[in-house]
Amino acid sequence: MPYKLLYRNPLASAEDVASWVPEGSVNVTTANSAGTTSVQLSSAGGIDDHFTLWCPEVFPSQVRITWEFSPVSEPGLAMLFFGAASVSGGGIFDEGVARRTGAYPQYHSSDIRALHVSYFRRRWPDERAFHTCNLRKSPGFHLVAQGADPLPPVADAKPGFYKVEVIKSVNEVIFKIDGLLLFRWIDDDIGKTGPVVEGGRIGFRQMAPLQARYRNLEVWELET
Repeated sequence: MPYKLLYRNPLASAEDVASWVPEGSVNVTTANSAGTTSVQLSSAGGIDDHFTLWCPEVFPSQVRITWEFSPVSEPGLAMLFFGAASVSGGGIFDEGVARRTGAYPQYHSSDIRALHVSYFRRRWPDERAFHTCNLRKSPGFHLVAQGADPLPPVADAKPGFYKVEVIKSVNEVIFKIDGLLLFRWIDDDIGKTGPVVEGGRIGFRQMAPLQARYRNLEVWELET
């Protein structure tokens, strides 16, 4: 299936996300490691001050999203929201949509519809003891797919970055890290989890106190 490039952001400096929309307490800096630069995200608040950082673009339903990720310190959790729109069919920043400040229930059980994949799940003891990647569908906090998380702890992580990939085609989601297929899910349970998630925004979410780096974000449209 061919792809058409819709959006590319090198995420090489804090200026590259200056137009992005933060929700919650987020600290954005430019990181320099091994001669390359990237965007480093962390909470600007306390242990429970989590955040989401939204890309300003709105994307169609069928997309391939790739970015590079490097954990710097843990515990914490990293997540991508995609296909985010209001349940009424408008945008997540439209008038009348409930205000969000980074607290997770505001995203999974409120008035926005989205898919969200969590990876590098190291926030709680059970997550650190058994590493998984989870795909949830909202509203409703539905856990719809799960796979093993191949990312090592920070102490054992390789120098450099891991490539993360999400492919969303109509009612199917594929998730990979460094080319390794972690899960494939088809939304064929509409009666229990609501309508198929279509187009919308993407956003990076982190749970404090995780510090992590991002670079080379690309969004491609799947051409059928």
